[in-house]
Amino acid sequence: MTLKLKIDKVLKWVLVIIMAAMTINVLWQVFTRFILQDPSSFTEELARYMLIWIGILGASYVAGQKMHLAIDLLSTKLTSVKKSYLEIFIQSMIFLFAFFVMVIGGIRLVNITLTLNQISAALQIPLGYVYSVVPLSGALMMFYSLAFIIEEFGKNKSS
Repeated sequence: MTLKLKIDKVLKWVLVIIMAAMTINVLWQVFTRFILQDPSSFTEELARYMLIWIGILGASYVAGQKMHLAIDLLSTKLTSVKKSYLEIFIQSMIFLFAFFVMVIGGIRLVNITLTLNQISAALQIPLGYVYSVVPLSGALMMFYSLAFIIEEFGKNKSS
């Protein structure tokens, strides 16, 4: 099993576990609010943070599966060699975006929130932990883009 497949599998299970935990969390909130008439104080905030993690980690998983939103108008009209070069260019742009915006920008965001000691209201956890998903997801996107670029170069050498 390749490293990409292992990361895919782990990431998929992490997303499933977070989604299941969020579902249980929201069900608990509904139960405590409407049945016990004493709403839990932390569940809304926890659900919000889990949704953030699912959304951002899910974006990196989708990018790794090449299921992200794409306009293929140009690529359908190109020859296989030119299509391969276009794919390398697109993956290079994704890599650069993930590096500069998500990894570098995400690390700065995490550092700022940890330095300013920003704490969540209900859970009382540092918000830097919540925001740490941004550089993590960026690193995963970089890995996937690099894997696709290497794969495309391999296709070009064999043909």
